[in-house]
Amino acid sequence: MFKPKLIDTLKNYKKEQFFKDLVAGIIVGIVALPLAIAFAIASGVSPEKGIFTAIIAGLVISALGGSRVQIGGPTGAFIVIVYGIVQQFGINGLIIATFIAGVLLVIMGLTKLGSAIKYIPYPLIIGFTTGIALIIFSSEVKDFLGLKIGNIPADFISKWLVYGQHLPSVNLYAAGIGVFTLLVVFVWPKITHKVPGSLIAIIVTTFAVSFFHLPVETIGSRFGAIPSSLPMPVIPAVSFTTLQQLIRPAITIALLGSIESLLSAVVADGMIGGNHRSNTELIAQGLANICSSIFGGIPATGAIARTATNIKNGGRTPIAGIVHALTLLLIMLFVGKWAALIPMATLGGILIVVAWNMSEMDNFISVFKGSKSDAAVLLTTFGLTVLVDLTVAIEIGMILAAFLFMRKMMQASSVHGVSQINQTDEMFNLAELPEGVDVFEINGPLFFGAAYKFKDAMKVIESPARVLIVRMRNMPVIDATGIQVLREVYTATKKQGTKLILAEINSSQVTVELKKARLLFQIGKGNIKDTFERALARANDILSGPDE
Repeated sequence: MFKPKLIDTLKNYKKEQFFKDLVAGIIVGIVALPLAIAFAIASGVSPEKGIFTAIIAGLVISALGGSRVQIGGPTGAFIVIVYGIVQQFGINGLIIATFIAGVLLVIMGLTKLGSAIKYIPYPLIIGFTTGIALIIFSSEVKDFLGLKIGNIPADFISKWLVYGQHLPSVNLYAAGIGVFTLLVVFVWPKITHKVPGSLIAIIVTTFAVSFFHLPVETIGSRFGAIPSSLPMPVIPAVSFTTLQQLIRPAITIALLGSIESLLSAVVADGMIGGNHRSNTELIAQGLANICSSIFGGIPATGAIARTATNIKNGGRTPIAGIVHALTLLLIMLFVGKWAALIPMATLGGILIVVAWNMSEMDNFISVFKGSKSDAAVLLTTFGLTVLVDLTVAIEIGMILAAFLFMRKMMQASSVHGVSQINQTDEMFNLAELPEGVDVFEINGPLFFGAAYKFKDAMKVIESPARVLIVRMRNMPVIDATGIQVLREVYTATKKQGTKLILAEINSSQVTVELKKARLLFQIGKGNIKDTFERALARANDILSGPDE
């Protein structure tokens, strides 16, 4: 349940791998710095909180996680939910929500829910991910263009209306810096992957703004100086009233964090041929968020882009992730004050690139062109994420996906009478059944969504036969509604003087549920047959005996 990968990797750890992990960790630490600052600012908190989170949570995730190469920290996926919490409950509310989410993640890991996360529908994940990307892009237009706007509305449509009204206030210097940042981030990888393009853009634009005294907003002019030390840890006080207010956003943070961290771990497994421990990873993610909140940080999870950067630069053990966190700590202690000179337009450009990478437009279009039910889940989740709220989007998306899945199962389930059964695969000619025997076959799960089909099929019988055989060879699952329908059929046939025979129960789940309901006992052991041939033989015995 909880066995960190660090324990395994240290058993046969070699000097050569240490140097690879060291280089990878330093590079990832440098890459993570501007992202940590940008994600914090976009989330509505001060920039140092992103750095605190990357250091504390990144260290815990690497040291205690279930992946060899996972890099943790603040990510773009949390921007929307964090911004909403800060607007409604303030910074203190965010810290408490992050703490509660951490506890929930630990509980999810201890109860072995790590494997259950994979059952969240893919269209839902793509829907809210693309929605978050659009919201991030929308939030960065102000800084990217240097628009002179006071408070920006949180509502998506209102935000763009305000942008339109203030478009004449564009700062051409800021817009130029933003466009330059985009070009550098997109073009630089063609030159080298060793140094991230975002870092080059930050160095060049920061130098240009400082040297030429360009009239653009910087981190320092908006937020002041960045602290050069970690704050003292403080355990947040969680009252029952606070818990009631923040439990929903905390659940959203926990769910989003678990999805993103395990998706990142799966991607990493594919890149290194590894196998992560999902429950250990969830516990580590939970502890990381608890520790982050204690140090005044924001939610953290596994970061796919930084994890991929770690792998591509040779990182193969959690040591690389630990080095990444220590690199960020050293940067904050010794050169953090210079981060205050970074132009806001540069961070806006970096986040627009992050939004584009998050949007997964190819996957979005692919799902949209797929089945109508998948497209419905995709568009519903996307629309609700952008126009309403991420929490509502996930809730409604899951409900819609569940209903559409049940609809598909209902369509896959069928009940056929003797005249409808395909005889090509039969050992017997069903057309020559003895007079007084009816046969019905259930195909697919007999659950509450499909049980009505069995009821309707039974109503078709005009005159009751002396024997009713129900074939269940293709019925994998039954629920309480299905059992109740079978019980009603048994009661009705008993009143009519018809013997009910169940044949070919091949599913252990169906057998167990029928035994629990004592339905097999009521029908009688002699009327439960494992083959259709034996069921027919039993029917002949009943027909040849006296009427009951």
